[in-house]
Amino acid sequence: MKPNDDNAKLPTEQRPFRVLIISGSNRRQYNCPGVDSKSRALMLKMADMLPVDWEIDYEDLGNVYARERIQSCNSCVSTSMALCVWPCNCYEKNSKKEPDLMWNLDLYARLDMADAWAIIGPINWYAPSGNLKLLFDRLVCMNGGNPDERTIDHKNPEKAMTLEHTEEWKRISLNHLEGRTAAFFCYGDEGGDELDETGRPDILQHKNYFDPGKEPFGNERDAYAPLVWQCRYGGVEVPDRLWKHCTNGKGKKYSDNQAEDMITENEFMTSFDNWVRDFENLVRQKGKVPPNKYRAYGYKPPKHFWANVKDGIRYFEMMVGKAPKHSSPRIQEELGLNRDAVWQTKKGEGKKLRDD
Repeated sequence: MKPNDDNAKLPTEQRPFRVLIISGSNRRQYNCPGVDSKSRALMLKMADMLPVDWEIDYEDLGNVYARERIQSCNSCVSTSMALCVWPCNCYEKNSKKEPDLMWNLDLYARLDMADAWAIIGPINWYAPSGNLKLLFDRLVCMNGGNPDERTIDHKNPEKAMTLEHTEEWKRISLNHLEGRTAAFFCYGDEGGDELDETGRPDILQHKNYFDPGKEPFGNERDAYAPLVWQCRYGGVEVPDRLWKHCTNGKGKKYSDNQAEDMITENEFMTSFDNWVRDFENLVRQKGKVPPNKYRAYGYKPPKHFWANVKDGIRYFEMMVGKAPKHSSPRIQEELGLNRDAVWQTKKGEGKKLRDD
């Protein structure tokens, strides 16, 4: 059945079981590919296969022309884990300056409301698609992120560094989506029709540059290992049976390997159907997951006007080479490490080199 977000207010035993399916391909027919992805077709097929008494939520991360994108992770956690806020406060919903698909699609809340996630996507250059990687980069905050931005005045790095060394931090730093189940189905064509009889790219001139015996993965599913292990790291269960890869379109031209061609490959579709059945059986047996202490569902970010003013003053001080005393920017500046005291902060380094 269709998802009803109001059910998330109910006690766990009273609400329906809920699943979120994500199509991770970048392709959509409403952008320059001109054709929807195979993962989109599989997402819709899976939604039709699951029990009618489950709430089935799904989302396509594909690039629609002029639609906002998932903004990049700013790596706040590398300054301090306490600076990485759950859910992410680097961006906000309906922002005009930095429109963010994660917030505008309410993905933090939808991941929170679901008992289990099913992620379907292609292998792009031995790795997940850029959109899936962006999604999971932005989920670093689920792994111990700060659930109360007021403890750091919204985004004050010095306060976050101090907080990280306190007993209070030990109490509030939790895995915010722990207990859920995630399943991954990835697919690829192993180079389509591009390879010669030795397993090298057919048009490659410097054949000695490419050794097919040293390609990264013995098992192609390992292209999704970073996403799987990020989940496991934060207490999101990924059973081995639900981490699957299947090849389709091998030896074919790309133009002959669309969704309508994929569904005629019986071995591939049987493998996918079995993955869906395994998903259904395993998550049904596990049951519903109670909400965690700090929820993304229903989250209302606090106002931070004065915090923004203070941030603006701090940025100005750094621009003129007077970062706050004892701060990392000041220390780096004194050691000649950053060379980042500039008026035009958006100016690229190459432009600076050529203008100075």
